[in-house]
Amino acid sequence: MEEKFDIYLNELIEWNKKFNLTSVTDPEEIRVRHFEDSLSVLQAIDLENEKVVDVGAGAGFPGIPLKIVRPGIKLTLIEATRKKVDFLNHIIKLLQLDNTEAVWGRAEVVSKDSKYYGKYNVALARAVAKLPDLAKYCLPLLRPGGLFIAMKQADVEQEIKEAKKELEKYYGSIKEIKKVEVGGVKRTLVVIEKMG
Repeated sequence: MEEKFDIYLNELIEWNKKFNLTSVTDPEEIRVRHFEDSLSVLQAIDLENEKVVDVGAGAGFPGIPLKIVRPGIKLTLIEATRKKVDFLNHIIKLLQLDNTEAVWGRAEVVSKDSKYYGKYNVALARAVAKLPDLAKYCLPLLRPGGLFIAMKQADVEQEIKEAKKELEKYYGSIKEIKKVEVGGVKRTLVVIEKMG
């Protein structure tokens, strides 16, 4: 497992020289701000064999670190930038991550596609957009009873208020607001259940 994280780290640094995948370039900082931060999701939900979708996956956070430590999950990574999808496909192949696919497309389009609509138990989004937009992108991808976890900064109260209408429209109900700390940085995991 540790070896996979090392390979991922090295590839991220190498590819980042050519394409802007992340503004964080220090290896230790990548471990904390990307890998450990991604794994903080496990403080809100213990993934085992769920079908998981990572919306706006970027360079693979939080999806790929979670797949490394929970190899039983079936993972779909949705990303709108072609170069990032190329990187994701490279990492999936290199780390031999089975049941993992990278989808090139905008979340609002992919979420309406019958191949993905209503197919997942868990949807994740980290540093993608404000909560009202995320509700529109992520909740349609979930089955009833599925969970959407938005990884947010410490202060989320205003965003939650702003998302009220979208949450109602897409049958989302806030189940838990979990405060976590990663490398001294406070984060909030907003756990939303799809009710219908």
